[in-house]
Amino acid sequence: MFGIKRKKVDVFEVVTPIEGICIPITAVMDEVFAKKMMGDGFAIRPSEDTNQVVAPISGKIVALPESKHAIGIMDETRGVSVLVHIGLDTVGLNGRGFTAHVKLNQEVKAGTLLVTLDRQTMATAGLDMTTIVVFTEGYTGEVPLGSKLHQQLAAGTPVLKQA
Repeated sequence: MFGIKRKKVDVFEVVTPIEGICIPITAVMDEVFAKKMMGDGFAIRPSEDTNQVVAPISGKIVALPESKHAIGIMDETRGVSVLVHIGLDTVGLNGRGFTAHVKLNQEVKAGTLLVTLDRQTMATAGLDMTTIVVFTEGYTGEVPLGSKLHQQLAAGTPVLKQA
């Protein structure tokens, strides 16, 4: 209007990595995460029938171990890194039950499919599949879950937005 162009605001958005109930990171049954030793974040207790894990932020895949139980993503523009840790003690599966759909150094958008889980393998192993999103670098604020706390959320639901 009147030749004035609005500057597009670049919004930093964090979305849920998997369908399930959103819980505070302090409620995770693992001391390293619950005491925020790796950083602040949040977690999702996945629905029993869900098997897809998506990127919680846009950025580059900077960590993808052979076990595929965790994925590191860095938003290089903001210098923010997150770790998506799928389940507790899942590293012991040595990649069994995880199918990665991304590779190291790949650029992804928030909501991009990262990993598919074989829920039968996970059930047989009897593991807690709580999936954690931890800010490992570049984000020092609190992670306000507000109305999302203890709610059933679809994968890709925005949890945090910042201009």
